[in-house]
Amino acid sequence: MNEQITKRVEQFKKLDEKITHLSSISGLIGWDEKVMAPKKGRPIFAKAIGTLQTEIFSLSVSEEMGALLEELTEENAFQQLDDVTKARVRERATFYKKSNQIPASLYNEYSITCSEAGIAWEQARKDNDFNHFAPFLEKIVAYKKQFAEIFGYEKHPYDALLDEFEPGLTVEKLDPIFSELRKSSVALLHRIQQSSSVPNKEIFEQDYNIEAQKQFNRYILPLIGFDLEAGRLDETVHPFAQTINTHDVRITTRYLKDNVRSAIFGTIHEAGHGIYEQQVDPNYEGTVLQSGTSFGIHESQSRFLENMVGRSKAFWTYFYPALQKHFPDQLKEVSLDEFYRAVNLVEPSFIRVEADELTYNLHIMIRYEIEKGLISGEIAVTDLPKIWNEKVEEYLGITPPNDTLGVLQDVHWSFGGIGYFPSYSLGNLYAAQILYTITKEIPDFYEEIAKGNFAVIQSWLREKIHQHGKFYTPDELIVRVTGEELNASYLVQYLEDKYKDVYNL
Repeated sequence: MNEQITKRVEQFKKLDEKITHLSSISGLIGWDEKVMAPKKGRPIFAKAIGTLQTEIFSLSVSEEMGALLEELTEENAFQQLDDVTKARVRERATFYKKSNQIPASLYNEYSITCSEAGIAWEQARKDNDFNHFAPFLEKIVAYKKQFAEIFGYEKHPYDALLDEFEPGLTVEKLDPIFSELRKSSVALLHRIQQSSSVPNKEIFEQDYNIEAQKQFNRYILPLIGFDLEAGRLDETVHPFAQTINTHDVRITTRYLKDNVRSAIFGTIHEAGHGIYEQQVDPNYEGTVLQSGTSFGIHESQSRFLENMVGRSKAFWTYFYPALQKHFPDQLKEVSLDEFYRAVNLVEPSFIRVEADELTYNLHIMIRYEIEKGLISGEIAVTDLPKIWNEKVEEYLGITPPNDTLGVLQDVHWSFGGIGYFPSYSLGNLYAAQILYTITKEIPDFYEEIAKGNFAVIQSWLREKIHQHGKFYTPDELIVRVTGEELNASYLVQYLEDKYKDVYNL
């Protein structure tokens, strides 16, 4: 590497590190705002959050960054870089190319609006008052439309937003995947609804002491691989995971007295995100590569741990005795088999985060259709409660009784996460493909889980997926791990096999 390129690389690395450090601070502030901050101070602090996020954005699209990327992406210079630096340059260049035309003042307005919208959403959800949140969402949708035009797209403006979360994903690619998944899911749902062998859901229609729920969640976290010395578990309105750095990953859950499944599986889900971040190669700390490669791959890790591990009979073979000790009155007469079947009950429901594995994807398709309409201008924000209820009726055959259980249930739109929801179903698709691979390479996969040996599983995930952070693109990673591109047939077969067993089909 010649002296000029060496100098530019050092300048680039310092700038990359500065942006990453400021992003870590921003993440910490975002966590505090949702978990710890006093209610009255949050609206005032929204502007400070906006200032910091705008500074991070400005550095990412600065003239200095542009000049460095222009020089380092030139073919002769790029070939002189080591593989890790190439990946760092690739990631920063991708963001720069998309975003450098967004004025800093516009991004500042958008950041402040999102902070204010999060506060408004919590209040609207609590009060069952969509009209309180609607003006904030209208602003966010307008911003996202602007950003889509700036980012650019070939066929559909929603493509530009999908690409933020899953690089290369488009409506044209996603529509047929969702169409086939919906067809197979609805067909399986109808067969399940006709089965006379129905799990006993009354197991969960009891009071479960919240303090005992907290104790159980803290008991299982380190056993399944989440390092509590490099992370923490807290409560919030809507569960999320937030990485400060690879040794400080914070996850949250919510506890419901009449729904013990919500906290258990919500915690396991967020632990999947957290373990991924904790197992990224520490050499990537302070670089753009220090987090998961895409939201779809990230969701594959949380959905894999929550469902394909956490809802398996093997998982509860190991953990059910401990759960019975925490809740002897509720579970002492319930067998392992009854419990396993009950946690895999299929029943259309209003709340996405509490949906079963089969109908969960239908929830995502509802949001996907709505988001496409919002960005194309075919759907107005003021019409959302009505459209939401119509789509829930169409996809799930039920109608939400209020907006809190309907259009207000998810936090994502309040922070500008339009384009995020498809990542959840992509996560399911990736996870099923990964499960097929891991069970071939570890034939006694579920036997190890039944013995409580999660180390062998997390070691495989660390080696194949987690340690690489953003080093590989999602397309590269799934081929590297499974030997083929994304293939929806694995999820279809997984669901078929699972519910044949649960429902004796």
